Amino acid sequence: MKTAGGEIDLNYNSALSIKAFLESRSLGMRKKYGQNFLINGDVRAALASALDAPPGEQVWEIGPGIGAMTAILLEKKLAVRAFEIDRGFVGALKDLFAGEGGFCLVEGDVMKTWGGQPPAPYLLGNLPYNIAAGLLADFIEKGRFFQRMVVTVQKEVAMRMYAKAGSDDYSSFSVLCSLFYTVKPLMLIRGGSFYPRPKVDSMGVLFEKRDPAPVCPPVFFPLLRALFASRRKTLKNNLAAFAAARLGAEKERAEGICARLLATNSLSGGERAETLEPQVFLKLACSFLEEEGKKEKN
Repeated sequence: MKTAGGEIDLNYNSALSIKAFLESRSLGMRKKYGQNFLINGDVRAALASALDAPPGEQVWEIGPGIGAMTAILLEKKLAVRAFEIDRGFVGALKDLFAGEGGFCLVEGDVMKTWGGQPPAPYLLGNLPYNIAAGLLADFIEKGRFFQRMVVTVQKEVAMRMYAKAGSDDYSSFSVLCSLFYTVKPLMLIRGGSFYPRPKVDSMGVLFEKRDPAPVCPPVFFPLLRALFASRRKTLKNNLAAFAAARLGAEKERAEGICARLLATNSLSGGERAETLEPQVFLKLACSFLEEEGKKEKN
């Protein structure tokens, strides 16, 4: 890969080539952004293949860095909307892909900029540990869904994405992912596939949107977070506390609401959130919505 002026021959598979490119522009790696370049060409090709986006489709790319995956996506004749926070990398990307009609760059923190961008059916991203769960949860809560997503994340985060009820990694994030997507691990990516080499392994993960997607009442998301907030407490205790706070109910009334919700959903109340299947949380939210409706009538 060369810059628009042709001065630098950039080899995305070579740590030395990338280092030389960065030094030529006085660019460095910024730890707070979790920057690691994927220098394994076979892995990059496999990730792009898993995305399986047909030519001409729109793709969001999160964290393009200096464009290793961007180049592959453009070669596949995809329209790429890339989100990059690092100002130095922004300048490099503008030079590297100058004149590419299918390339659009969105500068700044994706957590703050994505809401103003037109939707796309596909997403590909090398997501830093500190934003991976928050960003995907934000997409889901705000109704921004993708037909297919392929993301590279730390192994620890990946395991939370596809964790099943009853497992140690199961969380409210796991529920969100599995309700709206089928989630599958694609490959383990060892640290040696990146430059600089991280101390942890990563995983490629495939998300495919469920069709039809479930319809969740607004109360679903705060209810889900509340039920996982105190993992040692029983479902009954967490549910009663949520009812009291949400509906402004006194203890006795909150406990009565809780009892009705549990009975309606054939739950004893002694369960804990991490043992419940994703659909149970959706049913509880729908039942809670009915209780909110009763309060408004009164």
